[in-house]
Amino acid sequence: MLKCLYVKMMKGFTLMEIMVSVTASFLIIGAVIGLFVSINKSQKRILDTYELLNQTGYALEYMSRALRIAEKESGQGCLASSGLNYEIPSVYQIGGNENLGTGLRFINHLENNDCQEFFLDGSQLKQKKAIGGDEQILALTSDDLQITNLKFKLLGKDQEDNIQPRITMLLAIQSAEGEAKINLQTTISQRNIDTYQIY
Repeated sequence: MLKCLYVKMMKGFTLMEIMVSVTASFLIIGAVIGLFVSINKSQKRILDTYELLNQTGYALEYMSRALRIAEKESGQGCLASSGLNYEIPSVYQIGGNENLGTGLRFINHLENNDCQEFFLDGSQLKQKKAIGGDEQILALTSDDLQITNLKFKLLGKDQEDNIQPRITMLLAIQSAEGEAKINLQTTISQRNIDTYQIY
């Protein structure tokens, strides 16, 4: 057997044998590179999803905390009439519906009862608020994310109904490259119970 192999090495390899071995080597190298590229893409998608969930969780928690303890309008001039908990200004209303829109105004009890808004600006979630007497607009999501849909739906927004005030928020958000996407729906109820008189 060794004599046969020795004789073969002395004579050399045929062109066909060299082509088969080179082709097999390229196939193995191609499979390894393909596996590496696939793992790399998968890892990037996982990191994009993690960042998307991290930023979205922060924005939702920040908004929920402020909206849960929003103050009722009692003459501050923020909302359209006294007794309102929240309102969707006409600039944000969808189809003229005062209970459905892409932005929401409220009185933030956590920040000196300032009149504030959460709204969609292009593909970013933003907050409008007064800081030191000046109106400022702050981004709640980074440029790395794109909000493709944001809607606020109000229920029980004034004192005259017997429905506890709550806001249902619909949010569709994706990474800038579009690799990671999530759709969320959450309902935020005001912490203070809406009281009304029974006659």
